[in-house]
Amino acid sequence: MGYMQWIEQHEDDIIKTYKHLHTIPELGHEEFKTSAFIAQELRAAGLEVEEKAEGTTGIIATMRGTEPGPVVGIRADMDALPIEEETGLPFASTHPGRMHACGHDAHCTIVLWTAKTLAANGGIKRGTLKFVFQPAEELLSGARRFLESGKLDDIEDFYSLHLRPRSEAKFGEAAAGISHSAACPLKVTLGGKSSHGARPHQGINVAEVAGLISHAVGIVHCDPRVTHSAKCTGIHVDTGATNIIPDKGTMYFDLRSQTNEVMDDQLEKVTRAITKCAEAMGATAEIDVRGRCPAAKLDPDLLQEATDAITSVLGSALGVVEVPASEDFHVFAVEGGKRTTLIGIGTDCETHHNPKVVYNLGATPIGVKIMTTLLKNKLG
Repeated sequence: MGYMQWIEQHEDDIIKTYKHLHTIPELGHEEFKTSAFIAQELRAAGLEVEEKAEGTTGIIATMRGTEPGPVVGIRADMDALPIEEETGLPFASTHPGRMHACGHDAHCTIVLWTAKTLAANGGIKRGTLKFVFQPAEELLSGARRFLESGKLDDIEDFYSLHLRPRSEAKFGEAAAGISHSAACPLKVTLGGKSSHGARPHQGINVAEVAGLISHAVGIVHCDPRVTHSAKCTGIHVDTGATNIIPDKGTMYFDLRSQTNEVMDDQLEKVTRAITKCAEAMGATAEIDVRGRCPAAKLDPDLLQEATDAITSVLGSALGVVEVPASEDFHVFAVEGGKRTTLIGIGTDCETHHNPKVVYNLGATPIGVKIMTTLLKNKLG
């Protein structure tokens, strides 16, 4: 029996795994149940398994060939979102205020069952294959923490995947690469001077400072040929009374850019706008860059490998799809120097990060077929 037939015989089991993971969503670096389940399944398939690989909940499972060859990695992200699920599915989240609303449960399912498929069908012939289950993608910290651990230093070519909304890839389609944007979330802590609302001249009103900063950031301009945005996503200023000039406040910003070069320019200009506005009003502004995530750097050779695998499974492949969202997998390419691509698997959903999002469950067996074919082509 070939591995394709084996996958088809186990489609119900693949979907069962997805449903189980969907019921136990956990936030970044807290994926304890998820990690334990995945590790148990990998060991049962006969793989070498290292838990807490990067210090928290990360997993590395290793498969070795009998002939020399490259060290290759395939990665799935594990964490969920702080969202109350509203799908009404019979396998909905059992963890209040937690939901897999970005497909990470499907990613884990696909990579886990790719490992199971290979293990049950002769393994690999050449090189070494590492199955990496990464925590905290939503926090934009998990990939960098794994990179800093040194546990993935020997990986040369690194693959990942992500379910896509129908606007990018319909069910039954897949893209060889997803070109994510750079993202840079900021927290700004404002300091002013309190006074009575009847004597505003004696105070420094951080509510007014926040308004000025928000406007200034909104009119920052970078290269118009490159998609980018900077917007205020939160302002928290509250003294408990309406007749008090507030002296403390917090602002949050979301910066996006399709290239890392424009993100550098954007961050410099936004930082200057924030600090100069505060200075002009006599206030202080402390800027905290929270988990900067680079734009994609996709390798052309790996894109071709992905194209070949997708075409073999589906008959044709989409090319590179550019998206405004971010993904910390690209840290491995930009900061870790690895050759990467991130494959997009089409679904019937409209959008991610939504309490009502539902995926076509048939996308998971398709993902297993694509990733197994890719790795069989590469490592035999």
